[in-house]
Amino acid sequence: MSPADLQQHCLSFLEQRMAADPAHDISHIRRVVKTTLYLTDIEQANLSVTLPAAWLHDCVSVPKDSHLRAQASRLAADEAIEFLQGIAYPDENLEAVHHAIEAHSFSAGITPRTSEARIVQDADRLEALGAIGIARCLLTGGAMGTALYEASDPFCERREPDDRQFTLDHFYCKLFKLPGTMQTRAGKDEADRRVAYMRAFLDQLRLEIAGEQI
Repeated sequence: MSPADLQQHCLSFLEQRMAADPAHDISHIRRVVKTTLYLTDIEQANLSVTLPAAWLHDCVSVPKDSHLRAQASRLAADEAIEFLQGIAYPDENLEAVHHAIEAHSFSAGITPRTSEARIVQDADRLEALGAIGIARCLLTGGAMGTALYEASDPFCERREPDDRQFTLDHFYCKLFKLPGTMQTRAGKDEADRRVAYMRAFLDQLRLEIAGEQI
């Protein structure tokens, strides 16, 4: 099956399944696919595994505040394999695709065993960093009704971060830790670059909150 044919099948499938989550919409999927293609080329990995895994990694959506959150990637992997079997995708790739999808999730805490799984995990985690990561974080916080920051200590300098209460705290609870979890050299380099941008954003935000540029 050609990449173009796979894309057409996956897009038709995803149109029926994507949840109303602005941080996990079809644009997110397309960006993960693009990054996956880039990393697959660098790592010389199996595109027949990484590409369907990237397209389908979020085909089951579980809210971030759900008790089932840690199971989301397994549920997505199961659904993806059922779908791929339905379009006669080669059987020899299905086990590896399942693992790559199941292992991509931060919440699942699964260590990727293959180069392909490492690539998909990195591609998805890069989405949480940089300019797009900031935008997605703020979208999610707004959708969940979370306050932007804690007024007395916005940048968690004297308290433990709590991203269930404050959106900016998510930078400290999770996002700034992601470069240390990257599995590929290219992914790590890009994660470091994006985190530097995020820290610069917080530096600017600090000045604006303090009114130091007015």
